This record gives sequence, C-alpha cells and structure tokens, in this order.
Amino acid sequence: MKTEDFDYDLPAAFIAQTPAEPRDHSRLMVLERATGRISHRRFFEIGQFLHPGDLLVVNETRVFPARFYGKKLPGGGKAEILLLKKRDNLTWECLVGGSGMKPGRQIKITDGPIAEVVEDLGESRRAVRFAEPIENAFEKAGHMPLPPYIRAYTGDPERYQTVFNKTPGSAAAPTAGLHFTPQLLDALQKQGVGLAKIDLHVGLDTFAPVTEDDPERHQIHKEWCAISPETAEKINQTRRNGGRVIAVGTTSVRTLESAAAHSQGGLQQAWQGETGLFILPGYRFRVVDAMITNFHLPKSTLLMLVSAFAGRQTVLDAYEIAKVEGYRFFSFGDAMLLL
Repeated sequence: MKTEDFDYDLPAAFIAQTPAEPRDHSRLMVLERATGRISHRRFFEIGQFLHPGDLLVVNETRVFPARFYGKKLPGGGKAEILLLKKRDNLTWECLVGGSGMKPGRQIKITDGPIAEVVEDLGESRRAVRFAEPIENAFEKAGHMPLPPYIRAYTGDPERYQTVFNKTPGSAAAPTAGLHFTPQLLDALQKQGVGLAKIDLHVGLDTFAPVTEDDPERHQIHKEWCAISPETAEKINQTRRNGGRVIAVGTTSVRTLESAAAHSQGGLQQAWQGETGLFILPGYRFRVVDAMITNFHLPKSTLLMLVSAFAGRQTVLDAYEIAKVEGYRFFSFGDAMLLL
C-alpha cells in the first residue's frame, strides 16, 4: 500500500466554492458496498435509505473564529495566525503565515492583542503566546477559518456550521453534517430514525495530504473527542435491536471507533480523550455500519478512511463517476451515503 494509491485527478472546477441552498438540496451519491450499485439522489431523499431503528450519530462541535490577521513588530509586514490547539490560558499551537516568524517575533493582531512566537514547531507551526486570552478577541477580530481551497466565499458564516452545533472547539467544520436541516432531522426522527451526538474537535490537519510514500509512516494529528453515557447507551440499544449505527462524517467514525477500542465486553462505553486513530484499508470496524461523508482530497487520511470502509478501488471508481455526473467536491460539496 502506497500513498499514491489514493491519488486521483481533480480539476479545480469541481471544488465547491459555495454551499448548496437549501442545505439538504445538495446531491447525494448512494453506494451499496455489497453490490457496488450506485444511485444518484438529493440529500433530502436520504430517508428512503434509512430504516426505523437506525441511529444517526452526529458531531455537535462548533467551529470557532480561529483566523486572525495582523502586522509584524517591528516592521509592519503582514502576518496571519490560525489557532489549532490551546496549551494554556495564553498559549496556543498555531499556523503562522509571514516571513521571519522565529521565536521572539511579535505580532499586533488587528483589533486584538499582541502575540509573540515562543516556539518553532516545524514548517509553519508555532507556539504563540498572547498578551491576554485570545478568546476575548474572537467576536471582534476572529475570522471563520474556511479551508484554503474555498477562495472567495462571502456568504453567511453560519453556513459553515451544522444546524446541531453546540460545543466550540473546532478549526474546521464536520462537513458531512452541513447537509442536514432541522426539518430533515425532524422528518427522519418521525420515521423512527434515532439521533445521537458525539464531540470531536476538528483540526486543520484534516485537510493535510499524506506526504510519506508509505501511509503507515504518516503521523496523524490527534484530536480531542468524547462520547457520553447517553450516546453509548443509544448505540448499544440500537445494536441489540438490530438497527444500524450510521456515522455522519469521518469525525463521528473516528470517535465511535476510538471509544470502541477503549470499551470492554462488546458494549460501547462512554469515553473521552485524544484520539490518534488512523484508519487504513485492512482496519476492522467495530461500531460503524454505514457512513455519510463528503468527497475528500486526494492522498488525504479521510480518503484512506473511506477506502477502508468501502474498498479503495470502489471509492476511486465512484469518484470518477461523480466527476462525470458533475458532483461538487470537498467541504461545501455534495455527499455520499455508504451502505
């Protein structure tokens, strides 16, 4: 297995720059793993493929305004800071844009505090200490951290949040959840489909391609996640009753499978902590029976996860069909249902 096995060609025209309106009118490719059969629908028709007793598991994390702009001190050159992970009350691990970002360099954030680079973490990563808690500047100075391939979106920033978002902590949205509306969720629950929630705080490394020739040598980013006793019990009840656990997004997959690895006796148990689970082909899924996901970047850990679930060649063939059919890719793009 090589990283290049998960590569595919994607012209820029296929990358969605704006979300579908309304949310649930995005397209939906339904892929049946057992037969390879593919159906083309709209997302609001997903209930046709779900059954009473199934359980949708969604990630209720909320994206926080993690991008800040400023000027270097001294000199006044442009600088950009993207928050990744909080270390303590004043210090964050960040991506820092601009030249000369060595320890000791200070940055005056526009409408925010002074920041100082305190540690070089490699490439563009830095540990940055702020003169006051940066959370105080979120509302006035923070910007939504849209992925770099979304170049000029100026619409409502809430469209990069799910309708069930609750817990601030993510630098990127759990994008498979963006397709749901309150009305669709209500309709599915009236149909007898259950709903359970987990938390996984998404990091921007989600979008980073694997650069090692051998993907097993790749050091995947760690993300904090949690599964509550209530959600664990819903999963156990669903399995006892013969229903399917349907993960909404790769973040839900990682959380469920990470918690399962810490559970005993064949039952899902509540758990929280950092997960470094890297799902590659050959992985044996313990919890997830079906998956809702978007179309992912070439050579990404997310494409590898989906390939582990549905088969690498099956997924890559489906992506080629998606291009022929004009599907839209990545965060604001269309969805897949893998059964």
